[in-house]
Amino acid sequence: MKETDHTRVGLVLTLWAAGLGAAAQFAKVSVIFPSIRELYPEAGTELGFLVSILSLMGILLGTSAGMIVARMGFRRLLLSALLLGAVISAYQATLPPFAFMLASRVVEGLSHLVIVVAAPTLIAQVSAERHRPITLTLWGTFFGVAFALVAWFGIPMVSVHGLHTIFIAHAVALAAIALLLHFMLPGSAETKTSASMPDFREILRQHAETYRSPSMAAPSLGWLFYTLTFVSLLTLLPDTVAEESRAFVTGAMPLASIISSMTLGIVLLRSFTAIHVVMTGFVLAIGITLCLSLFPGNPSLCIGLFCALGLVQGASFAAVPQLNSGPHTQALANGAMAQMGNLGNTCGTPLMLAILVSFGFSGMIVLIVSCYLLGILTHLLLQRRRASMHV
Repeated sequence: MKETDHTRVGLVLTLWAAGLGAAAQFAKVSVIFPSIRELYPEAGTELGFLVSILSLMGILLGTSAGMIVARMGFRRLLLSALLLGAVISAYQATLPPFAFMLASRVVEGLSHLVIVVAAPTLIAQVSAERHRPITLTLWGTFFGVAFALVAWFGIPMVSVHGLHTIFIAHAVALAAIALLLHFMLPGSAETKTSASMPDFREILRQHAETYRSPSMAAPSLGWLFYTLTFVSLLTLLPDTVAEESRAFVTGAMPLASIISSMTLGIVLLRSFTAIHVVMTGFVLAIGITLCLSLFPGNPSLCIGLFCALGLVQGASFAAVPQLNSGPHTQALANGAMAQMGNLGNTCGTPLMLAILVSFGFSGMIVLIVSCYLLGILTHLLLQRRRASMHV
């Protein structure tokens, strides 16, 4: 797809809606987890795999998905992934036995992965360069917004009309988005570099090439240290807050990250590179985390921490087109972000919980600060590598 000097706002919003649908693939199970537990009382601890199996697919196939999407065509695969997701959700609405529900989540993981690789790459391509920091910051809010929407509308829907309705609603939403994009996406989005599927050796070679590149790897490696803490903090930090403030803080934290990303984040991206905004977010997060070590459970500090993380959230996606000029390398970079994000989401909560149990709150503080320091250090090293390559 050729560079554009204007932004197709309607298409950007519809692609963002596709991202909401992808995030809802997690949220529709996570948010109503108590109802899922009642449906499968025999599943025991294996029930958690209904959520995490989506992340597993991203860990295994993230960069491969970037390669395949770039080769096979963004438009075709995005529409196919949305329709596949709709079919899977419709099947899940039948509330099948646990083994079949789990198998359906494996297939759904493929749908999720293609959407989160193809959609942000297409958003970058249909946005004018001057607007990309805004449109990709908007994309970066898709996870938090989707979880909020599913919580606000999904929980009441399930309580009134039954568990199956949340899967039906999700199937209808994905099908509607696919229909809109069928008419809205330009034919040039079908441009592909090759019609052949990569073999295993080529997949390994492409992984190595992606993570050796200081431009393709940078957004994803910084994203890893963000995702190692984001979901785990959402899960564990509210327990440190006084009970009367806990519900407010739990809802305010993800909302704060979205607001700071869409306000302060966009303002900073007008004057600074996306990588510098990411590092600024990490620095602020370190400062607030150290304050939390002195005032554990302080509601303002908990919310402030997520304001700082909002800068990392939006700017990380904005860094992909800043560092990678073409759709092919952008798709690979987005695939790597999906891979590292899923790795961080999968490992973060168990790791932080283990540290919390073994070493207490101070141990958790050390882990959080260490993650953000490593994020800054990684970006500084890769920035130096990029500069040396252009000398």
